[in-house]
Amino acid sequence: MAQALVPLKDLVQAKSRLAGLMVPSERRALAQAMVEDVLTVLTGHAGVQRVTLVSDDPAAGMLAGTYGADYLEEAALQVSGLNPLIEAATDRLLETKSEPLIVLHADLPLLGADDISAVIADYQASPGLLIGCDRHRRGTNLLAFGRDSRPRFCFGSDSYAAHCAAARDAGIDCREIYRPGIALDLDEAVDVAELMRSLAAAGARTQALLMATDLGRRLSVAVSALESGQDNLAEESRVHD
Repeated sequence: MAQALVPLKDLVQAKSRLAGLMVPSERRALAQAMVEDVLTVLTGHAGVQRVTLVSDDPAAGMLAGTYGADYLEEAALQVSGLNPLIEAATDRLLETKSEPLIVLHADLPLLGADDISAVIADYQASPGLLIGCDRHRRGTNLLAFGRDSRPRFCFGSDSYAAHCAAARDAGIDCREIYRPGIALDLDEAVDVAELMRSLAAAGARTQALLMATDLGRRLSVAVSALESGQDNLAEESRVHD
C-alpha cells in the first residue's frame, strides 16, 4: 500500500506570484480549494493507506483532520526550507513499510484518482524513482519512491532536471511519468489560464470557487487580456524583425 506526503505552505502567503490577478483572500481561497481537492483524491483512494499533511499553517491540523489525513507540524521537524522539510518528513514516513511514498504538491487542481492509480501501478511494475514533471518538463510536481530509491530532494528552479541528475549520480533508476492531472500546478498567470480552459476536469472545490462565479469570470477576462497582450507583443516583434 502506498502513502502520500503533501507539503503545504502558509495559506495566508500562498500564491504570491498571482498577486496581479487576485487579492490575498482570493489567493488563499484558491490555495485551500486545491489542497482540499488533492486531499479528497488521496484519502479516498483505495491504494493509499496513509496521507500526511506537513505545514506551518495554523489551520492545517484542522484541515487534515477534516479529510482523515495525518498532520505533521513543520516546527516539530526543526528544519527550514522545502527540501530539508521534505527530507525530514520522509525519514519519518519511510520508517513504516508502506511503499511507495508519493510526495506531491498541494496545488494540483486537475489531479484525479486515475493519476494516483497510474503512479502506484508504474511503481509496482518497476520500483525506482518516478518523477511527475510539470507541463513544461522543468518543474517537479510529484515524486514516488521507496526506501531503496529515496532521492536527494531538489525542489526549486529546474527541479525536474536536478532530480534526474541526482538520481543518476546515486545509481537510482528513475523515469518520468507525465499525466495532465499531475502536470498542471499554479504558479503563474499562464497556469491560471490553463486551469480556466480545463476547469471541467478540476476538483469539486476548485470548480465551486471558479466555475460560473464572479471570481472565475474576472480571472477569465484577465487571463484573456494577458494572452492577447502577449500575442500582440509577439506580432509586433515579428513585424520589427
